[in-house]
Amino acid sequence: MGQKGDLYHKPCNKTMQFPTRKKYNIGIALGGGGARGFAHLGVLKALAEKGIVPDIISGNSAGSIAGVFIASGKTPDEVHALIKNHRLLDIAKIHWPSRGLMSLEGLQEDLHKMIQADDLKDLPIPFYAAVSNLNKGMVEYLNQGPLDKIILASASIPVLFTPVEMNQMLYADGGIFDNVPIKPLIGKCKKIIAVSISPVQREEKLEGLLQLASRAFQLSVNRNIYEIKAQVDLFIEPEALGKYDIMDSVHADEMFEIGYEYCKKMDISL
Repeated sequence: MGQKGDLYHKPCNKTMQFPTRKKYNIGIALGGGGARGFAHLGVLKALAEKGIVPDIISGNSAGSIAGVFIASGKTPDEVHALIKNHRLLDIAKIHWPSRGLMSLEGLQEDLHKMIQADDLKDLPIPFYAAVSNLNKGMVEYLNQGPLDKIILASASIPVLFTPVEMNQMLYADGGIFDNVPIKPLIGKCKKIIAVSISPVQREEKLEGLLQLASRAFQLSVNRNIYEIKAQVDLFIEPEALGKYDIMDSVHADEMFEIGYEYCKKMDISL
């Protein structure tokens, strides 16, 4: 069993049912995409300048990291300043690959330092993280439980990063089943915005295990993107992000600006 509380389970062969009462005005789902997650912060800044701020957030992987900081009450600029200098290898530790090539223990330490809440349910803005239960073979959307371990699990891309153990089960990146998690928001929000940071573009050269693994995962998580577009009120996906490798955090400022400028130029009416 996953974390107890207001969570939803989705076996891969069943349709999920969600409450129909719309409690929130704006819900925002932030998708996974590795280092491209800096673009989420640019998008959120531009939306805020347009008077659009989330009443509830869901996130997966990079979207979980960006989203949990925003849900803790920080502004996009504050979050960007906090994490932009953290290169991948600053938060990931390479070790003998029993379950993954690297662990994200450094990220766990940063979450402890930068966010006051220890439990997801204590965040000022309601937040759901998508995680994949590897034992049960299903996605779970958690809105309470140990904040650091849940976000760590949501960001643990299979093979690249070690899965996280919770309640005697192994959890990994929610993108295995749902990369842009709008499902926890359906039926709860008057308007839903989905932000994808994984546009697929042609790659001329693929070298090394890390690059091959990240590319394969990126392609797999985009399988239901058209279904997501059809279910939301606003879909945002800056195409220029496609030129950045999901493992490259060196260009944090550039990706932030891409998200910001792309959303700033959009004619949005909700």
